[in-house]
Amino acid sequence: MNPTEMTRMKPQILIARAIFPEVIAKLAQHFDVESNPSDALWTQAELTHKLQGRQGVFTTGGERIDAELLAACPDLKICANMAVGYNNFDIAAMTAAGVLGTNAPDVLTETTADFGFALLMATARRMAEAEHFLRAGHWTRWRYDMFAGADIHGATLGILGMGRIGQGIARRGAMGFGMKVIYHNRSRLDAATEAECKASFVGKEELLRSADHLVLVLPYSASSHHAIGAAELAQMKPTATLVNIARGGIVDDAALAVALRNKTIAAAGLDVFEGEPKVHPDLLTVPNVVLTPHIASATMPTRLAMAHLAADNLIGYLIHNKPLTPLNPAVLAL
Repeated sequence: MNPTEMTRMKPQILIARAIFPEVIAKLAQHFDVESNPSDALWTQAELTHKLQGRQGVFTTGGERIDAELLAACPDLKICANMAVGYNNFDIAAMTAAGVLGTNAPDVLTETTADFGFALLMATARRMAEAEHFLRAGHWTRWRYDMFAGADIHGATLGILGMGRIGQGIARRGAMGFGMKVIYHNRSRLDAATEAECKASFVGKEELLRSADHLVLVLPYSASSHHAIGAAELAQMKPTATLVNIARGGIVDDAALAVALRNKTIAAAGLDVFEGEPKVHPDLLTVPNVVLTPHIASATMPTRLAMAHLAADNLIGYLIHNKPLTPLNPAVLAL
C-alpha cells in the first residue's frame, strides 16, 4: 500500500478555528486534517459543508452543533471542544445521533480563577475608570476621594456556582485576602470541601443581599439564563460589585447597564457577554464597568493544555475508543 492510500484510510477531521501548529501536527499523525489557519468565521452552512465525510471536529466553543447540522453530517462521530463550557453543543441531539461530545475541564481551573480574582480587584478598585481618566489627560492633582473604590480584604465574597473555578476563587479570597466567603450552588458542597474553601452555603437571596463582591461561575443553561436580571440586581447592596466570568446570557446585560447607570450597584467586571463578540451598546457608555474579551483562560500554557486535551479526546476516541473527558458517555455504549 502506498503512502497516499494509507493517508486516505485515516479518519478525517476538521479543525474549525486556528490553533497551535504543534497541536495540528500532533493530530496529523493520526488523521487526515483540514485546518483553518486563516481563522475564518464560518457560517453554519459553511461548517456543515466542511464536515461532509468528516468523523471528527475540533471546536473552540463558538461552533454550534445542533440537530440540523448532525442530520446533514451522518459521518460525524465526535465533537471535541477546546473549552470547559459546551453550550454550543446540543447534547441531547448529539446523543440521539450517536455523536460524542467532549470538553476541556480542569486544565484551566487555576488560570481562570486567577483572572476572576484579577477582574474582581480591577472592578472594586476602579482601575479601568482611573486609567481612562489618566490617558485622557484629566489627572492634574490629587483629591481625597479620587477613584475611591471598595476594599477587598475583609469584605464578603459571594460566589454563585461553586464548581472547580468557584472553589479556586473562594480559596484566593479566604486565604489571600481574609474575606468571608459565602456561596450558592445547585447542590451544597460536602463539609470537607467547604472547610477547605472556608465557605458557607446560603440561599440565593441571602447571597445577593450580603455579598460585597459577587462572582458568577455557574454553567449556562436554560435554567440559568438571566439568573442575574433587574430583580436580582435590585437585591444587591448599592456598594456591591458584580463579576461575570461564566457565560454570556447568565446576566441580563441590558438590565445590568441600567443598574450601573443608576448606581443600583457600584460596578461590574465582565469577561463574557450575551451575543458575544458583540457587546450590548449600553455597557459601552457607562464608566463603572471593566470589560474584557473572554480571556479568563488566556495564558499560553493553559490555552495550549486546552488544545492538547481536545486533540487527545479526538485521538482517544477515534483511534482507541477511549475519550478522556466525555460529556455524553452513553454514546460509548452504542
